[in-house]
Amino acid sequence: MRLVTSLLLLAPVPLVAQPLVERYSANVDRIVAAALADSAAWNRLAVMTETFGHRFSGSASLERAIDWSLARMKEDGLDNVRGEPVMVPHWVRGRESAELITPRRQALPMLGLGGSIGTPPNGITAQVMVVKSYDDLRARAAEARGRIVLFNAPFTNYGATVQYRSGGAIEAAKAGAVASIIRSVTPYSMRTPHTGSMRYDSTVRKIPHAAITPEDADMIARMVERGEKVSIKLMMSARTLPDAPSRNLIGELRGTERPDEVVVMGGHIDSWDVGRGAMDDAGGVVAAWEAIRILKALGLRPRRTIRVVGWTNEENGLRGGNAYRDAHRAEAANHVLAIESDGGVFTPEGFGFTGTDSAFAIMQQVGRLLEKIGAGRITRGGGGADIGPMMELGVPGMGLNVDGTKYFWYHHTDADTIDKMTPREVSLCVAAMAIVAYVIADMPERLPGGAR
Repeated sequence: MRLVTSLLLLAPVPLVAQPLVERYSANVDRIVAAALADSAAWNRLAVMTETFGHRFSGSASLERAIDWSLARMKEDGLDNVRGEPVMVPHWVRGRESAELITPRRQALPMLGLGGSIGTPPNGITAQVMVVKSYDDLRARAAEARGRIVLFNAPFTNYGATVQYRSGGAIEAAKAGAVASIIRSVTPYSMRTPHTGSMRYDSTVRKIPHAAITPEDADMIARMVERGEKVSIKLMMSARTLPDAPSRNLIGELRGTERPDEVVVMGGHIDSWDVGRGAMDDAGGVVAAWEAIRILKALGLRPRRTIRVVGWTNEENGLRGGNAYRDAHRAEAANHVLAIESDGGVFTPEGFGFTGTDSAFAIMQQVGRLLEKIGAGRITRGGGGADIGPMMELGVPGMGLNVDGTKYFWYHHTDADTIDKMTPREVSLCVAAMAIVAYVIADMPERLPGGAR
Protein backbone atom coordinates (compact mmCIF):
# COMPACT_ATOMS: atom_id res chain seq x y z
CA MET A 1 0.00 0.00 0.00
CA ARG A 2 2.83 2.37 0.92
CA LEU A 3 4.53 1.72 -2.44
CA VAL A 4 1.30 2.39 -4.35
CA THR A 5 0.78 5.63 -2.45
CA SER A 6 4.31 6.76 -3.21
CA LEU A 7 3.87 5.99 -6.89
CA LEU A 8 0.63 7.98 -6.97
CA LEU A 9 2.33 10.96 -5.37
CA LEU A 10 5.07 10.78 -7.98
CA ALA A 11 2.67 10.38 -10.87
CA PRO A 12 2.82 13.22 -13.42
CA VAL A 13 0.16 15.92 -13.51
CA PRO A 14 -2.55 14.91 -16.02
CA LEU A 15 -1.68 16.07 -19.50
CA VAL A 16 -4.81 18.22 -19.75
CA ALA A 17 -3.61 20.41 -16.87
CA GLN A 18 0.11 20.40 -17.52
CA PRO A 19 0.37 22.52 -20.69
CA LEU A 20 -1.73 25.44 -19.39
CA VAL A 21 0.09 25.79 -16.08
CA GLU A 22 3.52 25.29 -17.62
CA ARG A 23 2.80 27.53 -20.60
CA TYR A 24 1.83 30.56 -18.53
CA SER A 25 3.70 30.17 -15.27
CA ALA A 26 6.61 32.45 -16.24
CA ASN A 27 4.35 35.21 -17.55
CA VAL A 28 2.17 34.97 -14.45
CA ASP A 29 5.27 35.55 -12.35
CA ARG A 30 5.98 38.67 -14.41
CA ILE A 31 2.41 39.91 -13.99
CA VAL A 32 2.49 39.43 -10.23
CA ALA A 33 5.86 41.14 -9.90
CA ALA A 34 4.68 44.11 -11.95
CA ALA A 35 1.40 44.45 -10.05
CA LEU A 36 3.15 44.38 -6.68
CA ALA A 37 6.09 46.56 -7.69
CA ASP A 38 4.48 49.82 -6.56
CA SER A 39 1.24 51.44 -5.41
CA ALA A 40 0.17 52.67 -8.85
CA ALA A 41 -3.30 51.13 -8.71
CA TRP A 42 -4.06 52.40 -5.20
CA ASN A 43 -2.74 55.84 -6.14
CA ARG A 44 -4.93 56.00 -9.23
CA LEU A 45 -7.92 54.95 -7.16
CA ALA A 46 -7.13 57.67 -4.62
CA VAL A 47 -6.84 60.35 -7.31
CA MET A 48 -10.11 59.35 -8.98
CA THR A 49 -12.16 59.21 -5.80
CA GLU A 50 -10.66 62.25 -4.11
CA THR A 51 -10.70 64.44 -7.21
CA PHE A 52 -14.32 63.82 -8.13
CA GLY A 53 -15.91 62.51 -4.94
CA HIS A 54 -19.10 60.54 -5.41
CA ARG A 55 -20.16 59.57 -8.92
CA PHE A 56 -23.92 59.24 -8.71
CA SER A 57 -25.97 58.69 -11.85
CA GLY A 58 -27.08 61.98 -13.34
CA SER A 59 -24.39 63.96 -11.52
CA ALA A 60 -21.77 66.25 -13.02
CA SER A 61 -19.13 64.52 -10.90
CA LEU A 62 -19.80 61.17 -12.60
CA GLU A 63 -19.38 62.67 -16.04
CA ARG A 64 -16.21 64.52 -15.04
CA ALA A 65 -14.79 61.26 -13.66
CA ILE A 66 -15.60 59.50 -16.95
CA ASP A 67 -13.93 62.31 -18.94
CA TRP A 68 -10.84 62.06 -16.74
CA SER A 69 -10.73 58.26 -17.08
CA LEU A 70 -11.03 58.43 -20.87
CA ALA A 71 -8.13 60.89 -21.00
CA ARG A 72 -5.95 58.74 -18.71
CA MET A 73 -6.74 55.57 -20.70
CA LYS A 74 -5.59 57.31 -23.85
CA GLU A 75 -2.41 58.43 -22.10
CA ASP A 76 -1.84 54.79 -21.12
CA GLY A 77 -1.99 53.86 -24.80
CA LEU A 78 -5.04 51.63 -24.56
CA ASP A 79 -6.87 50.78 -27.78
CA ASN A 80 -10.34 51.90 -28.87
CA VAL A 81 -10.88 54.13 -25.85
CA ARG A 82 -14.42 55.48 -25.89
CA GLY A 83 -17.58 56.24 -24.00
CA GLU A 84 -20.67 54.40 -25.17
CA PRO A 85 -23.83 56.47 -24.51
CA VAL A 86 -26.39 55.43 -21.89
CA MET A 87 -29.43 57.28 -20.53
CA VAL A 88 -29.57 56.96 -16.74
CA PRO A 89 -32.05 57.75 -13.95
CA HIS A 90 -31.56 61.06 -12.15
CA TRP A 91 -32.70 60.96 -8.53
CA VAL A 92 -31.69 63.90 -6.36
CA ARG A 93 -31.48 63.51 -2.59
CA GLY A 94 -31.85 67.15 -1.63
CA ARG A 95 -31.95 68.25 2.00
CA GLU A 96 -33.08 65.70 4.54
CA SER A 97 -33.19 65.06 8.26
CA ALA A 98 -34.73 62.87 10.93
CA GLU A 99 -35.36 63.99 14.49
CA LEU A 100 -36.58 62.14 17.53
CA ILE A 101 -39.38 64.31 18.97
CA THR A 102 -40.61 62.21 21.88
CA PRO A 103 -39.77 61.05 24.49
CA ARG A 104 -36.89 63.54 23.98
CA ARG A 105 -35.47 65.57 21.14
CA GLN A 106 -32.42 64.27 19.32
CA ALA A 107 -31.13 64.46 15.76
CA LEU A 108 -30.91 61.03 14.13
CA PRO A 109 -28.31 60.38 11.41
CA MET A 110 -30.29 59.24 8.37
CA LEU A 111 -30.10 58.73 4.61
CA GLY A 112 -33.03 58.72 2.23
CA LEU A 113 -33.20 55.58 0.12
CA GLY A 114 -32.58 55.94 -3.59
CA GLY A 115 -35.75 56.55 -5.54
CA SER A 116 -37.81 57.65 -2.55
CA ILE A 117 -40.27 60.50 -2.82
CA GLY A 118 -39.87 63.45 -0.50
CA THR A 119 -42.03 64.51 2.41
CA PRO A 120 -44.32 67.54 2.35
CA PRO A 121 -42.36 70.80 2.87
CA ASN A 122 -43.04 70.80 6.60
CA GLY A 123 -42.08 67.15 6.94
CA ILE A 124 -43.94 64.24 8.49
CA THR A 125 -44.22 63.91 12.25
CA ALA A 126 -45.78 60.71 13.51
CA GLN A 127 -45.58 58.02 16.14
CA VAL A 128 -43.25 55.13 15.36
CA MET A 129 -44.35 51.51 15.08
CA VAL A 130 -41.45 49.06 15.37
CA VAL A 131 -41.62 45.72 13.53
CA LYS A 132 -39.04 42.97 13.14
CA SER A 133 -40.26 41.50 9.84
CA TYR A 134 -42.95 41.62 7.19
CA ASP A 135 -44.82 38.89 9.03
CA ASP A 136 -44.74 41.02 12.18
CA LEU A 137 -46.11 43.99 10.23
CA ARG A 138 -48.91 41.95 8.68
CA ALA A 139 -49.91 40.48 12.04
CA ARG A 140 -50.18 43.97 13.55
CA ALA A 141 -51.28 45.87 10.44
CA ALA A 142 -54.10 47.65 12.27
CA GLU A 143 -51.52 49.49 14.39
CA ALA A 144 -49.68 50.91 11.37
CA ARG A 145 -52.25 53.40 10.09
CA GLY A 146 -50.94 56.94 10.39
CA ARG A 147 -47.61 55.75 11.83
CA ILE A 148 -44.01 55.74 10.67
CA VAL A 149 -43.10 52.06 10.42
CA LEU A 150 -39.55 51.17 11.51
CA PHE A 151 -38.25 47.86 10.18
CA ASN A 152 -35.74 46.87 12.87
CA ALA A 153 -34.46 43.68 11.21
CA PRO A 154 -30.95 42.73 12.36
CA PHE A 155 -28.42 41.91 9.64
CA THR A 156 -28.15 38.19 8.86
CA ASN A 157 -26.81 38.38 5.33
CA TYR A 158 -27.19 40.98 2.63
CA GLY A 159 -29.60 39.01 0.45
CA ALA A 160 -31.99 38.35 3.32
CA THR A 161 -31.88 41.73 5.04
CA VAL A 162 -31.89 44.03 2.01
CA GLN A 163 -35.54 43.11 1.33
CA TYR A 164 -36.63 45.71 3.89
CA ARG A 165 -34.68 48.40 2.07
CA SER A 166 -35.99 47.48 -1.37
CA GLY A 167 -39.62 46.71 -0.56
CA GLY A 168 -40.29 48.16 2.89
CA ALA A 169 -42.14 51.23 1.63
CA ILE A 170 -44.59 49.05 -0.29
CA GLU A 171 -45.46 46.84 2.67
CA ALA A 172 -45.70 49.77 5.10
CA ALA A 173 -47.95 51.71 2.72
CA LYS A 174 -50.25 48.69 2.33
CA ALA A 175 -50.81 48.83 6.09
CA GLY A 176 -51.58 52.56 6.00
CA ALA A 177 -48.24 53.97 7.22
CA VAL A 178 -47.35 57.58 6.34
CA ALA A 179 -43.63 56.83 6.01
CA SER A 180 -41.18 53.98 6.55
CA ILE A 181 -37.64 53.75 7.87
CA ILE A 182 -35.26 50.82 8.10
CA ARG A 183 -32.42 49.74 10.31
CA SER A 184 -29.42 50.18 7.97
CA VAL A 185 -28.34 47.01 6.19
CA THR A 186 -25.02 46.34 7.90
CA PRO A 187 -23.51 43.95 10.46
CA TYR A 188 -21.49 46.72 12.15
CA SER A 189 -22.03 50.39 12.73
CA MET A 190 -20.47 53.46 14.27
CA ARG A 191 -23.75 55.36 13.90
CA THR A 192 -23.32 55.52 10.15
CA PRO A 193 -26.49 55.16 8.03
CA HIS A 194 -26.44 53.20 4.76
CA THR A 195 -28.35 54.18 1.63
CA GLY A 196 -29.31 52.02 -1.38
CA SER A 197 -32.07 51.44 -3.90
CA MET A 198 -35.73 51.02 -3.06
CA ARG A 199 -38.78 50.50 -5.20
CA TYR A 200 -42.47 51.27 -5.37
CA ASP A 201 -45.48 49.32 -6.59
CA SER A 202 -47.76 51.25 -8.94
CA THR A 203 -50.81 49.80 -7.19
CA VAL A 204 -49.77 51.09 -3.75
CA ARG A 205 -49.53 54.68 -2.49
CA LYS A 206 -45.97 56.00 -2.40
CA ILE A 207 -44.56 56.99 0.98
CA PRO A 208 -41.09 58.33 1.93
CA HIS A 209 -38.52 55.68 2.78
CA ALA A 210 -35.24 56.24 4.65
CA ALA A 211 -32.54 54.50 6.71
CA ILE A 212 -31.33 55.20 10.24
CA THR A 213 -28.46 53.62 12.14
CA PRO A 214 -28.64 50.26 13.94
CA GLU A 215 -27.83 52.02 17.22
CA ASP A 216 -30.80 54.35 16.88
CA ALA A 217 -33.13 51.63 15.61
CA ASP A 218 -32.34 49.54 18.67
CA MET A 219 -32.76 52.55 20.98
CA ILE A 220 -36.20 53.28 19.56
CA ALA A 221 -37.18 49.61 19.85
CA ARG A 222 -36.17 49.58 23.54
CA MET A 223 -38.11 52.77 24.18
CA VAL A 224 -41.24 51.25 22.67
CA GLU A 225 -40.75 48.04 24.65
CA ARG A 226 -40.63 50.15 27.83
CA GLY A 227 -44.03 51.56 26.93
CA GLU A 228 -42.82 54.98 25.83
CA LYS A 229 -44.49 56.85 22.98
CA VAL A 230 -41.86 57.47 20.32
CA SER A 231 -42.43 60.00 17.56
CA ILE A 232 -40.11 61.16 14.77
CA LYS A 233 -40.10 64.11 12.41
CA LEU A 234 -38.89 63.14 8.94
CA MET A 235 -37.99 65.75 6.35
CA MET A 236 -36.91 64.84 2.81
CA SER A 237 -36.80 66.97 -0.34
CA ALA A 238 -35.89 64.04 -2.63
CA ARG A 239 -37.15 64.15 -6.19
CA THR A 240 -36.72 62.31 -9.48
CA LEU A 241 -35.72 64.35 -12.54
CA PRO A 242 -35.82 63.31 -16.22
CA ASP A 243 -33.27 60.73 -17.35
CA ALA A 244 -29.79 62.12 -17.99
CA PRO A 245 -27.07 61.19 -20.52
CA SER A 246 -24.08 59.19 -19.31
CA ARG A 247 -21.62 56.67 -20.75
CA ASN A 248 -20.04 53.27 -20.28
CA LEU A 249 -16.27 53.76 -20.02
CA ILE A 250 -14.36 51.45 -22.40
CA GLY A 251 -10.72 50.75 -23.23
CA GLU A 252 -9.05 47.72 -24.83
CA LEU A 253 -5.90 45.73 -25.31
CA ARG A 254 -6.49 44.53 -28.84
CA GLY A 255 -5.75 40.90 -29.64
CA THR A 256 -3.06 39.84 -32.10
CA GLU A 257 -4.70 36.86 -33.83
CA ARG A 258 -8.42 36.88 -32.98
CA PRO A 259 -9.18 40.51 -32.11
CA ASP A 260 -12.92 40.04 -32.65
CA GLU A 261 -13.05 37.54 -29.79
CA VAL A 262 -13.31 39.41 -26.49
CA VAL A 263 -12.69 38.85 -22.80
CA VAL A 264 -14.60 41.68 -21.10
CA MET A 265 -13.96 42.68 -17.50
CA GLY A 266 -14.53 45.58 -15.14
CA GLY A 267 -16.77 47.09 -12.50
CA HIS A 268 -19.17 50.00 -12.26
CA ILE A 269 -17.97 53.57 -12.54
CA ASP A 270 -20.97 55.08 -10.76
CA SER A 271 -21.42 55.19 -7.00
CA TRP A 272 -23.99 56.34 -4.49
CA ASP A 273 -24.12 60.04 -3.64
CA VAL A 274 -22.48 59.55 -0.25
CA GLY A 275 -18.85 58.74 0.44
CA ARG A 276 -16.52 58.50 -2.53
CA GLY A 277 -17.34 55.08 -3.93
CA ALA A 278 -13.76 53.83 -3.53
CA MET A 279 -14.68 50.31 -2.48
CA ASP A 280 -17.98 50.24 -4.38
CA ASP A 281 -16.88 50.26 -7.10
CA ALA A 282 -14.13 52.52 -8.40
CA GLY A 283 -11.79 49.81 -7.12
CA GLY A 284 -13.25 47.23 -9.50
CA VAL A 285 -12.88 49.57 -12.47
CA VAL A 286 -9.32 50.56 -11.57
CA ALA A 287 -8.24 46.96 -10.92
CA ALA A 288 -9.38 45.90 -14.40
CA TRP A 289 -7.93 49.02 -16.02
CA GLU A 290 -4.57 48.60 -14.29
CA ALA A 291 -4.57 44.91 -15.26
CA ILE A 292 -4.48 45.66 -18.98
CA ARG A 293 -2.15 48.61 -18.50
CA ILE A 294 0.35 46.22 -16.89
CA LEU A 295 -0.12 43.62 -19.62
CA LYS A 296 0.58 46.29 -22.23
CA ALA A 297 3.65 47.53 -20.35
CA LEU A 298 5.00 43.97 -20.14
CA GLY A 299 4.44 43.40 -23.86
CA LEU A 300 1.95 40.62 -23.09
CA ARG A 301 -0.55 41.21 -25.88
CA PRO A 302 -2.82 38.13 -26.07
CA ARG A 303 -4.38 36.45 -29.07
CA ARG A 304 -7.85 37.82 -28.22
CA THR A 305 -8.94 41.30 -27.19
CA ILE A 306 -9.28 42.19 -23.51
CA ARG A 307 -11.88 44.91 -23.02
CA VAL A 308 -12.20 46.89 -19.81
CA VAL A 309 -15.59 48.43 -19.05
CA GLY A 310 -16.62 50.85 -16.34
CA TRP A 311 -20.36 50.27 -16.45
CA THR A 312 -22.52 53.24 -15.52
CA ASN A 313 -25.63 53.26 -13.32
CA GLU A 314 -25.26 49.90 -11.60
CA GLU A 315 -26.39 51.32 -8.29
CA ASN A 316 -29.89 52.53 -9.09
CA GLY A 317 -30.90 51.19 -12.46
CA LEU A 318 -28.44 48.81 -14.16
CA ARG A 319 -28.77 50.88 -17.30
CA GLY A 320 -25.07 50.46 -18.15
CA GLY A 321 -25.12 46.67 -18.11
CA ASN A 322 -28.30 46.56 -20.17
CA ALA A 323 -27.01 49.15 -22.66
CA TYR A 324 -23.78 47.19 -23.10
CA ARG A 325 -25.79 44.06 -23.89
CA ASP A 326 -27.96 45.95 -26.38
CA ALA A 327 -24.97 47.59 -28.08
CA HIS A 328 -23.02 44.31 -28.33
CA ARG A 329 -25.80 41.77 -28.74
CA ALA A 330 -24.69 40.94 -32.27
CA GLU A 331 -21.19 40.21 -30.91
CA ALA A 332 -22.33 38.06 -28.00
CA ALA A 333 -21.07 34.91 -29.69
CA ASN A 334 -17.59 36.47 -29.74
CA HIS A 335 -17.60 37.25 -26.02
CA VAL A 336 -15.44 34.45 -24.65
CA LEU A 337 -15.72 35.40 -20.97
CA ALA A 338 -17.10 38.23 -18.82
CA ILE A 339 -15.43 39.06 -15.47
CA GLU A 340 -16.75 41.44 -12.82
CA SER A 341 -15.27 42.90 -9.64
CA ASP A 342 -17.92 44.49 -7.41
CA GLY A 343 -17.22 43.25 -3.90
CA GLY A 344 -14.42 45.61 -2.93
CA VAL A 345 -10.75 45.32 -3.78
CA PHE A 346 -9.69 43.58 -0.60
CA THR A 347 -7.44 40.50 -0.47
CA PRO A 348 -8.51 38.25 -3.38
CA GLU A 349 -9.44 34.66 -2.57
CA GLY A 350 -10.50 33.34 -5.97
CA PHE A 351 -13.34 33.53 -8.47
CA GLY A 352 -16.83 32.17 -8.86
CA PHE A 353 -17.52 30.84 -12.35
CA THR A 354 -20.70 30.17 -14.34
CA GLY A 355 -20.26 28.15 -17.51
CA THR A 356 -19.99 24.64 -18.94
CA ASP A 357 -18.29 21.75 -17.14
CA SER A 358 -15.45 21.74 -19.65
CA ALA A 359 -14.93 25.49 -19.21
CA PHE A 360 -14.98 25.10 -15.44
CA ALA A 361 -12.25 22.47 -15.70
CA ILE A 362 -10.07 24.98 -17.56
CA MET A 363 -10.80 27.68 -14.99
CA GLN A 364 -9.64 25.29 -12.27
CA GLN A 365 -6.33 25.05 -14.11
CA VAL A 366 -6.14 28.84 -14.15
CA GLY A 367 -6.77 28.62 -10.42
CA ARG A 368 -3.49 26.77 -10.04
CA LEU A 369 -1.74 29.80 -11.50
CA LEU A 370 -3.65 32.07 -9.12
CA GLU A 371 -2.34 30.07 -6.16
CA LYS A 372 0.82 32.15 -6.52
CA ILE A 373 -1.11 35.03 -4.91
CA GLY A 374 -3.41 32.96 -2.69
CA ALA A 375 -6.41 33.42 -5.00
CA GLY A 376 -6.69 29.94 -6.47
CA ARG A 377 -10.13 28.94 -5.19
CA ILE A 378 -12.43 28.59 -8.22
CA THR A 379 -16.01 27.81 -7.27
CA ARG A 380 -19.22 27.08 -9.12
CA GLY A 381 -21.55 30.01 -9.58
CA GLY A 382 -20.30 33.52 -10.18
CA GLY A 383 -20.90 36.68 -12.14
CA GLY A 384 -22.22 40.11 -11.30
CA ALA A 385 -25.02 42.58 -11.89
CA ASP A 386 -23.36 44.37 -14.82
CA ILE A 387 -22.31 41.25 -16.71
CA GLY A 388 -25.62 39.55 -15.92
CA PRO A 389 -27.32 40.77 -19.12
CA MET A 390 -24.51 39.29 -21.26
CA MET A 391 -24.53 36.08 -19.24
CA GLU A 392 -28.25 35.74 -20.04
CA LEU A 393 -27.17 35.53 -23.69
CA GLY A 394 -24.95 32.59 -22.82
CA VAL A 395 -21.60 34.30 -22.16
CA PRO A 396 -19.65 32.54 -19.36
CA GLY A 397 -19.27 34.77 -16.31
CA MET A 398 -16.91 35.17 -13.38
CA GLY A 399 -16.96 37.26 -10.22
CA LEU A 400 -13.85 38.13 -8.20
CA ASN A 401 -14.19 36.83 -4.64
CA VAL A 402 -12.34 38.76 -1.95
CA ASP A 403 -12.12 38.83 1.82
CA GLY A 404 -15.45 40.56 2.38
CA THR A 405 -15.31 40.60 6.17
CA LYS A 406 -15.72 44.37 6.37
CA TYR A 407 -17.38 45.15 3.04
CA PHE A 408 -20.84 45.74 4.46
CA TRP A 409 -19.42 47.90 7.25
CA TYR A 410 -18.84 50.67 4.69
CA HIS A 411 -21.25 49.74 1.88
CA HIS A 412 -23.29 52.74 0.61
CA THR A 413 -22.07 55.07 3.37
CA ASP A 414 -19.99 58.19 3.82
CA ALA A 415 -17.22 55.86 5.01
CA ASP A 416 -16.57 54.31 1.57
CA THR A 417 -13.20 55.97 1.12
CA ILE A 418 -9.75 54.94 -0.09
CA ASP A 419 -8.30 54.34 3.38
CA LYS A 420 -10.39 51.18 3.75
CA MET A 421 -8.10 49.35 1.31
CA THR A 422 -4.34 48.92 1.31
CA PRO A 423 -2.08 49.32 -1.72
CA ARG A 424 -1.14 45.63 -1.50
CA GLU A 425 -4.76 44.47 -1.46
CA VAL A 426 -5.58 46.55 -4.53
CA SER A 427 -2.44 45.33 -6.32
CA LEU A 428 -3.30 41.70 -5.60
CA CYS A 429 -6.74 42.24 -7.17
CA VAL A 430 -5.04 43.79 -10.21
CA ALA A 431 -2.83 40.71 -10.50
CA ALA A 432 -5.80 38.32 -10.16
CA MET A 433 -7.79 40.10 -12.87
CA ALA A 434 -4.76 40.32 -15.17
CA ILE A 435 -3.88 36.63 -14.82
CA VAL A 436 -7.38 35.35 -15.62
CA ALA A 437 -7.99 37.77 -18.48
CA TYR A 438 -4.59 37.20 -20.06
CA VAL A 439 -4.64 33.40 -19.91
CA ILE A 440 -8.18 33.05 -21.26
CA ALA A 441 -7.55 35.66 -23.95
CA ASP A 442 -4.27 34.07 -25.02
CA MET A 443 -5.02 30.31 -24.97
CA PRO A 444 -4.76 28.75 -28.44
CA GLU A 445 -8.11 27.07 -27.87
CA ARG A 446 -11.21 29.09 -27.09
CA LEU A 447 -12.88 28.66 -23.70
CA PRO A 448 -15.64 26.08 -24.30
CA GLY A 449 -19.29 27.14 -24.27
CA GLY A 450 -20.70 30.59 -24.66
CA ALA A 451 -23.26 32.29 -26.86
CA ARG A 452 -22.63 30.48 -30.11
